Amino acid sequence: MIKVSKSAKSKLQQLMAEEGFNITDDFVRVGVKSGGCSGLSYDLKFDNAIGDNDKLFEDDSVKIAIDKKSFLYLVGTTLEYSGGLNGKGFVFNNPNANRTCGCGESFSL
Repeated sequence: MIKVSKSAKSKLQQLMAEEGFNITDDFVRVGVKSGGCSGLSYDLKFDNAIGDNDKLFEDDSVKIAIDKKSFLYLVGTTLEYSGGLNGKGFVFNNPNANRTCGCGESFSL
């Protein structure tokens, strides 16, 4: 399960509307791919098609799709959004990560 903070939900709603997605029907796809300075990096995008290997969750009216492989790395993660002058954007608070890079976009186990 992935949790979505209030600030992340608000920003996701805004970005989905700007890109022509509907938060009630469409979803946020979260995944993990090889790369980044720590070995694995997060992948975040909008989608409207569920695959056979996807798990679908909902938190605070935000639908989240994760492929089964990525789910193992992301279970228990909270997606947050930090804006403002020194804000980083979307941040993954992942309890499974042993090490993260300075930018917060990659991690290792």
